[in-house]
Amino acid sequence: MGTFIGHVYPGLFLFLYGLYQAVVISKAIIFSDSLLYPSSPPRNKGRCARLWKISYGGLLKMATGSLLTVYEVSCIKGGLILMNRELPPRFMYPKEWQHLTMFILLTLNGCVDFMSKNVLPQRCVGLEKGTLVLIIYQLLLLMVSHAKDSEGVELHVHSLLILVVFLLLLVLTAQLWAPNMCHLQLMETFLILTMGSWLMQAGFILYRPVSGYPWQDDDISDIMFVTTFFCWHVMIDASFLLGIYGFSSFWYHCYNPSLKLTRPKEAPYYASTPGPLYKLLQEVEQSEKEDQALLLAKCST
Repeated sequence: MGTFIGHVYPGLFLFLYGLYQAVVISKAIIFSDSLLYPSSPPRNKGRCARLWKISYGGLLKMATGSLLTVYEVSCIKGGLILMNRELPPRFMYPKEWQHLTMFILLTLNGCVDFMSKNVLPQRCVGLEKGTLVLIIYQLLLLMVSHAKDSEGVELHVHSLLILVVFLLLLVLTAQLWAPNMCHLQLMETFLILTMGSWLMQAGFILYRPVSGYPWQDDDISDIMFVTTFFCWHVMIDASFLLGIYGFSSFWYHCYNPSLKLTRPKEAPYYASTPGPLYKLLQEVEQSEKEDQALLLAKCST
């Protein structure tokens, strides 16, 4: 029961957080707003403006990580001890300690986000992104070692989850140099959605199958359908992302009359003054026109 909840609840949090990120990115794309410093509504002043600037994502991470940490500790009868008293001493509950470490990392990430946005005098985006990349690096290492003791269906489920975490790590590492790039933010949100939905699915596959019968490790069809289910999750999560953007765009266009005033003006074709090469081409073109006019004059005479 504890392992089932340890998969489903973190997956649900990641999925809901991904949906929240998708709404924020859709708003930023539609209004051409900054992804890192979103503008607050013009009517928000005073207390409302302060509430708008609160890092709700950081608070959600801290609350979820703390609750999962308490739950993981309370699930072990006799307490979550590190080593037994036998000789030689042996480490106890290795997977539970890894789960606990993951939940603590989530809590620390929420603390960093909240401090950067609401405690420090100026927001430090580099600190937020760097901490998140470091945490995902540790998460990847924990998950790789977490899958060492598994085989068959469980190994395949965890391998697909590790693939998503690895791709997320690459995207977050690229964001260290381009934190405000919309394409990277969309990829991050999509991978978070996929990670959350697949983590929930892993809980049902491994600990509470819908059919009531456990999956068979020696049945190749079960392993093949794990991959099929993963592909379905990818398609469904992409549809969620596309649907949120489409609904947000339709809502803002139909019910927000100020949208037309905030749409960015179309940039001119030439954003800078003509350079020397452009002037030289103009001079060559002008001389060719003069030569053609002179040749036509001679032919007419």
